Amino acid sequence: MPTPPTPRKVVLLIGTVKGIFLYHTDEHRKEWRLTGPHLGGWEVFSLCGDPHQDRILAGTGHFMHGPRIRTSTDWGETWEPVERDPRFAEGTPGELKHIWQIVPGAPGEPGTWYAGADDAALFVSRDDARTWSEMTALTRHPTRPRWMPGFGGLCLHSIVVDPKNPRRLWVGISAVGVLRSEDGGASWRLCNEGLHNVAPQFITDPDMGRCVHRLAGDPENPDVLHLQYHGGVFRSDDGGDAWVRVSNGMPHDFGFPLGVTPRGDLFVIPLLSDENRVVPDGALKVWRSRDRGRSWRALTNGLPQQEHYVGVLRDALATDSLEPAGVYFGTTGGEVFASKDEGESWDRLPAQLPRITTVRAWVR
Repeated sequence: MPTPPTPRKVVLLIGTVKGIFLYHTDEHRKEWRLTGPHLGGWEVFSLCGDPHQDRILAGTGHFMHGPRIRTSTDWGETWEPVERDPRFAEGTPGELKHIWQIVPGAPGEPGTWYAGADDAALFVSRDDARTWSEMTALTRHPTRPRWMPGFGGLCLHSIVVDPKNPRRLWVGISAVGVLRSEDGGASWRLCNEGLHNVAPQFITDPDMGRCVHRLAGDPENPDVLHLQYHGGVFRSDDGGDAWVRVSNGMPHDFGFPLGVTPRGDLFVIPLLSDENRVVPDGALKVWRSRDRGRSWRALTNGLPQQEHYVGVLRDALATDSLEPAGVYFGTTGGEVFASKDEGESWDRLPAQLPRITTVRAWVR
């Protein structure tokens, strides 16, 4: 008889302003077990599960120790610092404040990792996250002296790696925009055609003020990119050369998170406005598009629809790789909501956590 397949694990990696929490379940995603807090007292801005081994990478911050990358190989029980954290090369202007994003390289690049930081910088590791170096072509880009921070700082928060061409990369920076490299980071080009300046009264430079909130690639076509912008959801069909707005039908254009399932479904959570970053009318709604943004549907089954004034931060929504895809998000009020049927219904997972900064779904 054939050997039955090994059951898969699903682990939700939850980063908060006071440590890391892990929700464990199996591929059926019916019952969840919570562990944590791990690294209690540390701010956690980014988390990533290693696709090749049982290892978690965390971008952490502390008022005394500053930004650090740490790793765990025992499901968060113990953590080790990397041998050399990201740091700016000599002569590079800027101050390393936060590690906003950690992602693995393309499938054909085992051992390669990228980290995005504030002040806006991209770091790379070629030795499986042990040591990190600055990609200076980005931080020394000719337009760098004109870069202006958004209200959340000059943060490089989104990194997209072409799964078919590891030398092609995109990054999203607030409030600079999207930049693309075709040569593994040796050079970069601004890709802001079709994106408007969101604050012309403060940022007078005609090429700046492009406030990217979240950038994601399409799993089926590397030339298709999706963007949660300060003024709506945008899509590019040509690798970022031009952008078109695709959020028609949604009641509000402001929001931060954006998730994409393996088959290309999009998920966003609009907020009321820049000045009032809560869900409209106190009703928690997740909006889904199954046609690359041409149409949208509000998903509410199981979500609170009255007097629930929370927000969802840019890195606090994730999808998994199962079928049907799971969708997960955490709120500024410390709640975690999970759907195992692509958003058709939702469950609130047990526990009230600190303010949630990042959510990642890791299938092992």
